[in-house]
Amino acid sequence: MAMIIGIVVWSCSEDTMDAINKNINAPTDVSSNLIITDAMTSSAFTVTGSDLAFYASCYIEQNVGIYNQMYNAEIRSGDPTNSTTYNNSWSATYNNLYNLKTVIDKCSAGGSEEGNYHTLGVAQVLSAYNLAVLTDMFGDVPWSEALQPGVIFTPKLDSQKDLYDTIFHFLDEGIANLSKESSYPSLGSQDLIYGGDASLWKKFAYGLKARYTMRLSLRNPDYADVIKFADESFTSSSEQCQFNYDGSTTISPFFQFFKDRDYFGASQSLHDKLVARNDPRDTIFFKAYPGTSDLVFAPNGTPDQVQGVYGISAISSATAPTYLMSYHELEFLKAEAYVRLNDLTNAEDALKKAITASFTKVNIGLTAADADDYYTNQVKPKFDANPLSEVMNQKYIASYEEEAMEAYNDYRRLKAMGDNVIQLDNPKDATQFPLRYTYGADDVTTNANVREAYGDGTYVYSENVWWAGGTR
Repeated sequence: MAMIIGIVVWSCSEDTMDAINKNINAPTDVSSNLIITDAMTSSAFTVTGSDLAFYASCYIEQNVGIYNQMYNAEIRSGDPTNSTTYNNSWSATYNNLYNLKTVIDKCSAGGSEEGNYHTLGVAQVLSAYNLAVLTDMFGDVPWSEALQPGVIFTPKLDSQKDLYDTIFHFLDEGIANLSKESSYPSLGSQDLIYGGDASLWKKFAYGLKARYTMRLSLRNPDYADVIKFADESFTSSSEQCQFNYDGSTTISPFFQFFKDRDYFGASQSLHDKLVARNDPRDTIFFKAYPGTSDLVFAPNGTPDQVQGVYGISAISSATAPTYLMSYHELEFLKAEAYVRLNDLTNAEDALKKAITASFTKVNIGLTAADADDYYTNQVKPKFDANPLSEVMNQKYIASYEEEAMEAYNDYRRLKAMGDNVIQLDNPKDATQFPLRYTYGADDVTTNANVREAYGDGTYVYSENVWWAGGTR
């Protein structure tokens, strides 16, 4: 009898057990509108507001590393060359690109959501953004053979030049798809950035084209196109691409980093730049460490490794937004482009708009009148003396602290172009300025192609990325 029962059970077990083993809470097919929401969140919090930005703010002297890993980065001990340093961000960016590829496949011809043009366009724009962050920070990276788990285990590295071709292709395709009529409903509340407004995603895409065209200005200067693309983008801060936090269920990355780690001190060199300009933001950017009475600035490159002494950021808050691209950045791009074209009248106009927008950010709180007074009395004389220097220094100041990666990219590009207009004071920079980030340990240990490119990690001090004049 037992054998008979066993035969009966066995005969029906395959279908039954397949049904039993299905996890209804982990569906194998997820609609694109849910995936894209996660990709937006990840782009803001685990890519833009990640270790990539924290370390950039240290290297670019908007913060000073005063404890543990950030102290090591500040004094150039270990962390800038270790493959583990940026591994979480490295893996998160690839995970984001994989999810975006899933959306693109679903919404493209032959996919299960063919004709979902607006979601497709958003995914393509976010793919361009994430891929650009990846190659800007790391240089040549796996791409054309990547994102194929179980098929290609050791993808080759693609050149940054080719990756930038892909970035612009994503943006052009995204703009085209966002311009089409879609039979699918708007993303609506699933779009945590623009609420399903395809026209604003198009403006973001054009803004990225302006940013990345400027990024390539050493290799292919095209300042007229920077201006042209920027003119197709944001017209005010209300349109900029920012991710907001409610301060309870979602918390701004720099604020969370301070709460969790407390590794930063207020930067002496940034303070000095503000003082030299009698900049009203000097009293807004910094505050004494909680529980202390004196605001102590940390010396760049030579701080004590100590917590609870140096001042900290006063603009970090639980609700401070993450900028994927701000309106003030766009106007700074135009200002630089006009300066390089020797059109100083339009450069001044763009610079004024950029400063006004940066003064009136939600966590700064100054007014347009404050910006106008500052421009007239402090900025204008310096602009007249050296237009490029003042535009780039104002952009550098305005990027504190949520836009540290763009400040880091600008500094490397300017140095490569021979425009040494932003002064950094860390004495280690003479021989050990990190020109790029090391590849992530996940791939250094498993992919021979990445491991060979990584070597011992010291290449970060000697090899520029391609757009800054390097070979990889």
